[in-house]
Amino acid sequence: MERRRNLMEQTSQLKKCLKPHWVWAIAFGSAVGWGSFVLPADWIATAGPMGAIIGLAIGALLMIIIGVSYGFLIKIFPVTGGGFSYAYLGFGRQHAFFCGWFLTLGYISIVALNASALALLAKFLVPEIATFGRMYAIAGWEVYFGEVAIASLALMLFAWINIRGGSLSGKSQFIFCMLLVGGAFLVVVGMLVSPTTSFDNMVPLFQPEKATWSAIFAIVAIAPWAYVGFDSVPQAAEEFDFSPAKAFMLIVLALLMAAVHYSVLIVATSIAMPWTELVAGSPVWGTGEMVQGVLGNLGLTVLSVALLMGIATGLNGFYISTSRLLFAQGRAKFLPKMFARLHPVHGTPSTGILFTCGICLLAPWFGREVLLWIVDMAATGVAIAYFYCCAVAYKCFKWSPACVGQHYEGCVSPFKKVLSLMGALSSLCFLSLLLIPGSPGALSLPSWIALVAWGALGAVLYVARRLHIHQMPKHKLDRLILAAGEG
Repeated sequence: MERRRNLMEQTSQLKKCLKPHWVWAIAFGSAVGWGSFVLPADWIATAGPMGAIIGLAIGALLMIIIGVSYGFLIKIFPVTGGGFSYAYLGFGRQHAFFCGWFLTLGYISIVALNASALALLAKFLVPEIATFGRMYAIAGWEVYFGEVAIASLALMLFAWINIRGGSLSGKSQFIFCMLLVGGAFLVVVGMLVSPTTSFDNMVPLFQPEKATWSAIFAIVAIAPWAYVGFDSVPQAAEEFDFSPAKAFMLIVLALLMAAVHYSVLIVATSIAMPWTELVAGSPVWGTGEMVQGVLGNLGLTVLSVALLMGIATGLNGFYISTSRLLFAQGRAKFLPKMFARLHPVHGTPSTGILFTCGICLLAPWFGREVLLWIVDMAATGVAIAYFYCCAVAYKCFKWSPACVGQHYEGCVSPFKKVLSLMGALSSLCFLSLLLIPGSPGALSLPSWIALVAWGALGAVLYVARRLHIHQMPKHKLDRLILAAGEG
């Protein structure tokens, strides 16, 4: 009977079906998502055009440093789970549960926010549909049946796409990304060549009402959220149909292109009119209004298609990440075993996909303001995972062949050991900017309440699963978490 159970557990493996350009699209599309089209005006208001660009560039550089650790760990352990699996490798079961729990929060929050962003786009383009059936107000945000229906339909559609198979979701992600990049390129070029725009409108380059570096670091603080998505690569590692050694280059390409994409849309937003007048008007969708004013309805249509593709890449990419993370935790018995079950036909982690969909279907009913409180602290969960990955890579990298401990291929590298240490310190800086009161990116009180509530829920779950987590022999858990993708 024990042997039979072991064989059944060994078959809980994801199909190797993802091509390199699909994985790049998952990382890039998840990173830029809807935020690159909707938030430029907010970032400009925080730090000024150049301050926002510098802050995002610093954030991308820090993410690439962190990506060194991810690339190495994916190469030696090409299994799903990402930060959860790596935290187990370096620090054991309790740390793995802690990291996996908060990373799950970050991923689910972003799925929900992408769905609500679709409702926001509908409010701008077809307000008569999105604002149909006013129901109530929460925290000053009006909740309409129309926008709830739009967000819910999107969540169910992408759940269906992901259940149908990794190949379909990977191929769809690449198509979405190409449409996103093409639409953004046309809009930016149109804004740059228009005779009605001017780079003079970007002056002052920095927010005059704030200390320059304080404003820049307020942007740096959101980098874990702005670039979250590159860490989708390890979540998909078990499904690579190519060498895991390519993972680091895919991560770097995704991050560099994301930084460029963010920057050009900030420029396109700020050259249409003096940016101080733009932010003073508190527009619903600053970039959309500027593009419509310069390029007319045609430009707005192209931008809207690109934004729609950004929402699609975010929904699709984080459905992939969340469901694989839940699958890895279920396979290791950290979560109920139903999360380890694969669809009998398509071989996808359908339970995790349906669970993510079910949780996120609740979000539109609470209004966008409440959801933003959750997303404000979702960066905390992501930064926790970044720290664990870098700290584990630091332990794995060796100064020289003479260093004691287990050696892996390519782990003797003083330079990469220093980079992994820098990545861990950067992650701690991100956490400090978010968690220390008075810092530029400090969490609001509602976000703190949501964070504590999620932590308390995790503590209850840990107590309930404690026997399952601790009674399993280490060699068996090693196989389920770190060697499940072999064979």
